[in-house]
Amino acid sequence: MSATVSPGLLDAVWRAHSRRVLATLIRLLGDFDAAEEALNDAFTAAADQWPRDGVPANPYAWLVSTGRFKAIDRFRRRARLDSALSGLRAVEPDMSDPHELAQPIPDDELRLIFICCHPALGADARIALTLREVGGLTTEEIARAYLVPAPTIAQRIVRAKARIRDEAIPYEVPDLAELPDRIESVLQVIYLISSEAYAATAGANLTRSDLALEAIRLGRLVVALLDDAEALGLLALMLLHEARRAARTTPQGDLVLLADQDRSVWDQTMINEAATLVSRAFAAGPVGPYALQAAIAAAHAGAPSPGQTDWSRIVALYDLLLVAHPSPVVRLNRAVAVGMRDGPAAGLAAIQAVLEEGSLRDYHLAHAAVADMHRRLGHTDKAREAYVRALGLARQDPERRFLQSRIADLS
Repeated sequence: MSATVSPGLLDAVWRAHSRRVLATLIRLLGDFDAAEEALNDAFTAAADQWPRDGVPANPYAWLVSTGRFKAIDRFRRRARLDSALSGLRAVEPDMSDPHELAQPIPDDELRLIFICCHPALGADARIALTLREVGGLTTEEIARAYLVPAPTIAQRIVRAKARIRDEAIPYEVPDLAELPDRIESVLQVIYLISSEAYAATAGANLTRSDLALEAIRLGRLVVALLDDAEALGLLALMLLHEARRAARTTPQGDLVLLADQDRSVWDQTMINEAATLVSRAFAAGPVGPYALQAAIAAAHAGAPSPGQTDWSRIVALYDLLLVAHPSPVVRLNRAVAVGMRDGPAAGLAAIQAVLEEGSLRDYHLAHAAVADMHRRLGHTDKAREAYVRALGLARQDPERRFLQSRIADLS
């Protein structure tokens, strides 16, 4: 045991270990709700005991062991000792061996991903449950990612847990023969976790490094299990985003656009690894949305300077992406790329065509893109009007400050 508990240590331990501890407790207890209660009990006990006794040498093992025994006590209090403990005995480790829980079980979280993404669950339920249980997002964060009310997400999670319990869905990684049918949902979940990490939907921080690293870690687990083109592409895409994280904001937390970022602080090791993964993905084929997005990000990362960006290649990749994954946001991104390749007048026309479809009328980035094209064309009043519209729709503090600075510059 260490001698003291530093301020904020419990928060750090929660960020580092809570999802792994939860995954192991779900395996040991066989029940989502019981595991979540056990996780909270374990951290409550840590808050009480660690300041007095010191921090355990292995916080993960201590939390799993404490949570497990707290769950047993809870089962006893609920008068379900016989049935509950019989299930526990079938899966619990031999606690007489201190090394049994000394090392995290690598497959626990992978098992948890696949049970959350089981085909017996609806697609929306799979993603919501995995984001909550594996990624640790709150119900509100998931709701913002989906653009639906938080109670809707809460209902999906509750129903998904009930179905897993009622149908006794096994807590295991599927056989290789079953993997292709299960992998798409798993990748979608990891992608959403990564998206929340690099484009947080609200709040003071532009990025959440804990979620970013968690998504990359889960992506590596999947790639190690299955050499799939889209899994490779998704991991490459996440690495390319993470490689730029240090340059995305100022020390004060303000947004720095891609064209203004200091490329010398980009993580070249990650960029090189991602480039290799993109090549592997295109060689493995067929490529889909993740590999194509990774190829676009790699084209940006491979440019020595903004002026040397190969916008023709990027537009061509967006053309392919529109075939693989047609969506208003992809059309918007392609329109912005057209504006960089062919000039702001062409870009403005393309963006306005997307906005006229109606689905992005409340999307702040669409109006910011309109404003930027007007700004480049010298249309000050129209640029200001579009920036003000974007500001009214933006939720994230760094983005709001950036838009406010653009408006001030125009004034």
